[in-house]
Amino acid sequence: MTTRRNARRKQAVAAAAVVAALLSTAACGGGDDKDGKDGKGAAAGFDAANNKVANASAKKGGTLKFAGVQDADSWDTTRGYYGFVWDFMRYYSRQLVTGKTEPGSGGTVLTPDLAAEPAKISDDGKTYTYTLRDGVTWEDGKAITSQDVKYGIERQWAQDVLSGGPVYLRDILDPKGEYKGPYKDTSKDKLGLKAIETPDAKTIVFKLPEANSDFENILALASSSPVRQDKDTKSKYGLKPFSSGPYKFESYSPNKSLVLVRNENWKQDSDPVRKALPDKITVDLFSNADDMDNKLLAGAYDLDLNQTGLSPQGRTKALKEHKGNVDNPVSGYIRYAVFPQNVAPFDNIECRKAVIYGADHKSLQTARGGPLAGGDIGTNMLPPAVPGSEGQKYDPFGLATNDGAADTTKAKAALKACGKPDGFSTTIAVRNNKPVEVATAESMQASLAKIGIKVDIDQYDGSQTSGIIGNPTVVKKKNYGIIIMGWGPDFPSVQGYGAPLWDSSYILDSGNNNFAMIKDKAIDANFDKFSTELDPEKKKAIATEINHQVMEGAYYLPFVFEKMVNWRSSRLTNVYTTDAYSGMYDFTSLGVVK
Repeated sequence: MTTRRNARRKQAVAAAAVVAALLSTAACGGGDDKDGKDGKGAAAGFDAANNKVANASAKKGGTLKFAGVQDADSWDTTRGYYGFVWDFMRYYSRQLVTGKTEPGSGGTVLTPDLAAEPAKISDDGKTYTYTLRDGVTWEDGKAITSQDVKYGIERQWAQDVLSGGPVYLRDILDPKGEYKGPYKDTSKDKLGLKAIETPDAKTIVFKLPEANSDFENILALASSSPVRQDKDTKSKYGLKPFSSGPYKFESYSPNKSLVLVRNENWKQDSDPVRKALPDKITVDLFSNADDMDNKLLAGAYDLDLNQTGLSPQGRTKALKEHKGNVDNPVSGYIRYAVFPQNVAPFDNIECRKAVIYGADHKSLQTARGGPLAGGDIGTNMLPPAVPGSEGQKYDPFGLATNDGAADTTKAKAALKACGKPDGFSTTIAVRNNKPVEVATAESMQASLAKIGIKVDIDQYDGSQTSGIIGNPTVVKKKNYGIIIMGWGPDFPSVQGYGAPLWDSSYILDSGNNNFAMIKDKAIDANFDKFSTELDPEKKKAIATEINHQVMEGAYYLPFVFEKMVNWRSSRLTNVYTTDAYSGMYDFTSLGVVK
């Protein structure tokens, strides 16, 4: 890219997982259906819905019941950033393109949604033209127009009113920051963003200043949903979004409950993606995770809204008594330690290597929940579902060799090379509302002590993450040489995963996610190269190279390629996990046995 994009924090898609690896999330087991038609609702078997459909059925009716311990960051399509929120939003929002309703990697393949057909793309990759389908309507029956789509996207520029969601399109379409957003737009129709044209009600044209090969992946995000101007209640929109999908809000009480009912003006023949099987969808939110677990295991609810995996107690009971109702998907997140280079002695690569070699990786995996609930030992920083990933095959530090044991010989050699042969002192930062992070830090503390590295553990306020570990000045002041965190992709590419972590243009004074403070011109150049490369195989090669550059810099100690133990109700039909939402169940396909 010739213009470095304006950086802005991604509020952790990790935020869905950020709810807590130890928060309970359950739902009773996915039904099996021998003839695949009537959804009889019997336990389908362990992992039966992991990247494949369990209990296929086309039957409509009934109430799908979600339970959760975490409300949305916002139900406003512009502002929501939690993974489970994006998954749920497809009930009441549509996009020009969206992921297919297919298991596993099939869910990451884009298909036309509001658009009647795939985009017409110019040879230089800078112009995308879409035509809307016939019959697409709002919940009051009025037609969805290209102007509605443009306006919905323009809301991303109103960060002073609608903070929180992703702004990739803002950075791509308006890299100089010239547009001020629809609320400050001086044009009569409030559609003054020049990079998007709407020559008529059914045609929308995007004109990119520079090509970006992930552009359609970004259009598939919920933040690209249409919003009708006369229904835009600005900061209050998340309390009752106006539906373009098969369901609409009936009631919502923040942190308590949400009820969706059928949108009678939605037409199945205008929507090839959503089958809209349940008559009603309810969400009940609990303040006590154990209480929610008990309700789920008793069959009072169908599945966990937050999709963060069963708690240790619930997990043990489920695997012992209801194993046929459990799936064990890869979550798409990597859990890791990161070493801020603005905190001595982690400005020295050899000191960073000493920690990587000196940690007991098997112990870290155990602290995360073991192979089943924690995941495979992490060996690098590119999630398995992101094109270009080599999985555990790429293990430059030998983290998965010798059963994950620490390599004290190499650790001591690294300490000597960094001028700290007797070790040094540092502090690990962990969130105070994440017990699994504390357990992980204690594992590191114990193994690093054996090579002379003295570690203090500081539990900071988890609700203040962006202002504490997201502030490089605070990180340095508190001597946070090691930060424990996790990350998952916004969309399945190295740009959608790694840019906020590794691209120097994403380093911010507050809300920073490039905790390692990586300022590597070669990495930046590869991100720029990736964004304009259109050939999928070449994109994979660039992604692989970026991952190698990051690992060779020893900026991270990956713990696990995270896995979850998820619980599904025996009432559920069409249950499957999808890579589009980091191993969560695809909500929009679910039905229930009445």
